[in-house]
Amino acid sequence: MENQILIPKSSLDFLVQLKENNNKLWFEERKTEYLKELNYIENFAGALLHELSKTDVFETQSGKKSVYRIYRDIRFSKDKTPFKTYWGGSYKRATSARRGGYYFHIEKGNTSLIGGFWGPNAADLKRIRSEFAHDHESFREILNSKNFKKTFGTLQGEQLKTTPKGFNPDHEAIDLLRYKQFLIIKRFTDDEVLSPHFFEQALETFKNMRPFFDYMSEVLSTDINGASVL
Repeated sequence: MENQILIPKSSLDFLVQLKENNNKLWFEERKTEYLKELNYIENFAGALLHELSKTDVFETQSGKKSVYRIYRDIRFSKDKTPFKTYWGGSYKRATSARRGGYYFHIEKGNTSLIGGFWGPNAADLKRIRSEFAHDHESFREILNSKNFKKTFGTLQGEQLKTTPKGFNPDHEAIDLLRYKQFLIIKRFTDDEVLSPHFFEQALETFKNMRPFFDYMSEVLSTDINGASVL
């Protein structure tokens, strides 16, 4: 890219200060500083969305719309601190034919890019498990591919400790059948985040999610016989 898209150190430092002073008075006195740092994050998110849109289709319309509000919803939380202490956002893929979502979490000492299915509904989970029971090798090929292992390591997410209802505990895909979430995660150090190469690394990471997304999209848009359900 002609102009480098960077995450400045000040964007991480602001979050550290906010974590130490998580109250409305402190925040309001530094609202101008917050908006300056937010603009860096929105520009970074917008540039990523622009590049990803060359090979994917999104409902998310801009980097600004992708970034989550800094204000926490504390109505049902025991933690009453008013502000999030990270920069977060996501890109929603367009139409029911494209499943899975891209998510970014930027925080000093805890930055990651995540893709997948955080809370699949009962119907989707049943369909995914029925596919694994029928043919798990296709999915394992993705998990065992050089790009996947180098970028994400292994599939992550919550798993049942017992066998899901309706499946044999001795099934050869029982390790996959126990998953309740399907997440792929790439973590980054602070040095990597602040590097001039982070944008390219983030873009490559998101692009490497596509085989996983394409597989899940195919499964969730068809029945067990491969017929479209859209």
